[in-house]
Amino acid sequence: MNLYTINTGFFKLDGGAMFGVVPKTLWNKLNPADENNLCTWALRCLLIEEGNQLILIDCGLGNKQSEKFFSYYQPHGDDTLEKSLDKHGFTPDDVTDVILTHLHFDHCGGAIKIENEKFVPAFRNAVYWLHENHWNWALQPNEREKASFLKENILPIHQSGRLRFLKKDDRIFPGFDFFLSNGHTEAMVIPHIRCKDTTIVYMADLIPSSAHIPVPYVMGYDIRPLVTMSEKKDFLDKACKENYILFFEHDRTVECCSLTLTDKGVRMDKTLKLDELSI
Repeated sequence: MNLYTINTGFFKLDGGAMFGVVPKTLWNKLNPADENNLCTWALRCLLIEEGNQLILIDCGLGNKQSEKFFSYYQPHGDDTLEKSLDKHGFTPDDVTDVILTHLHFDHCGGAIKIENEKFVPAFRNAVYWLHENHWNWALQPNEREKASFLKENILPIHQSGRLRFLKKDDRIFPGFDFFLSNGHTEAMVIPHIRCKDTTIVYMADLIPSSAHIPVPYVMGYDIRPLVTMSEKKDFLDKACKENYILFFEHDRTVECCSLTLTDKGVRMDKTLKLDELSI
């Protein structure tokens, strides 16, 4: 098994929204805001090569939205999904499976592209996986999340005939497991990848950055913040005991980290790059 970090660029989100009730005097030290109170966040995906399979977890913003839409989020940086795949010797056509943790636009926008004025799968040979409960949730969005579920990101996946729903016992590839998180949104998939003696957990929006490791640091976007706190605590306790490596989708500088138990609870121990791990 080979694992590759796929960087697809950066974007900006309001710092207060990303840190919820945590005061700016605290979070601004962790991710300094610009003059508009916007912080920079990564759009970092994970690629797994296992035998004849090439599995991509999440796929960034994509590039098909309008100029007005992107003006709200200011995507920037030199990295793109295609460039990052090419860096490791792959193309989108080589991807066999795409695991979508959830269908908010910054996680699934790259799944669909415009070709001949039509919305088509960006990974034309891949099967798309997510949880059925989340799919149904996204089709009938609540007012709080409606702006994050874009029909052009979602409906073409189903129309392509390549949508599959994850079930608890599904093993897309050897070493794959997952649990569902329901605090940020309904039935978000948190993938676990077991490689040799190491478990790497793709944190999606349960813990979007290393700054969100403390249990009270919960995003204002979360639909059930108290559930997020409970999920985080349970996960972090287990992750610390079992020496999991956390892979962050949105941390602008920290790609991975290990954990340690302190008198303040579970905290980040060492920062790591995926290619530094002995796997």
